[in-house]
Amino acid sequence: MSAKIFDIQSGINTCYVIKEKGTIMIDGGPPKMKGIFLKKMTDYSVDPEEIQLIVLSHGDFDHVGSAKEIQEITGAKIAIHEKDRMNLEQGQFNWSKGVSTWGKISRSILMPLIRNRVTSPSTKADIILDDSDVLLNEYGIAGRILYTPGHTMGSVSVLLDSGEVFAGCLAHNGLPFTFHPALPIYAENIELIKESWKKLIDAGAKMVFPGHGKPFSVEIIKKYIY
Repeated sequence: MSAKIFDIQSGINTCYVIKEKGTIMIDGGPPKMKGIFLKKMTDYSVDPEEIQLIVLSHGDFDHVGSAKEIQEITGAKIAIHEKDRMNLEQGQFNWSKGVSTWGKISRSILMPLIRNRVTSPSTKADIILDDSDVLLNEYGIAGRILYTPGHTMGSVSVLLDSGEVFAGCLAHNGLPFTFHPALPIYAENIELIKESWKKLIDAGAKMVFPGHGKPFSVEIIKKYIY
């Protein structure tokens, strides 16, 4: 059975629900996404209570902001890497540094406007990830979670056995970040991002589903890292 992939867009963010023998979700989106989530589940004819696991690609507010609300609706477990755990559990605000000219400019402009106006409800993680791969078989998904640091030091990706990779902010594809698929404009360590991409490509990644923008072939990423 091939996985069905459902996207949930909230502003510039995209979360994903993956349904195979079981159902999981990638990222919790920005704060106050409950209404959009419920509508999309109705549109896709997916019972929210089917979702057993919410994998947070990293701890930024626009990826964990509605995790608590969605967990309350679904009863799903929340998984996050230990290095980004405090962002979720203490509602800490994080915005990685700019690593491109536009990244540096946009961060300096937007940080003062957003930092004190955005709050993410804190909640406890059920599964604390480390640097080891985690198979998703017990959740009915043929795939695994891989540690892919660089955007944040606790970034992870979900790679399906069929080659689809849900990479959070390991890449950006679209405004206001980039005009086309590219490495992210914000990162803790851009060289580490390149190493994470090599890891994913070696593991069989074929199609990239980013946290911002539409899916694209991993072939596009290769020109940035080799």
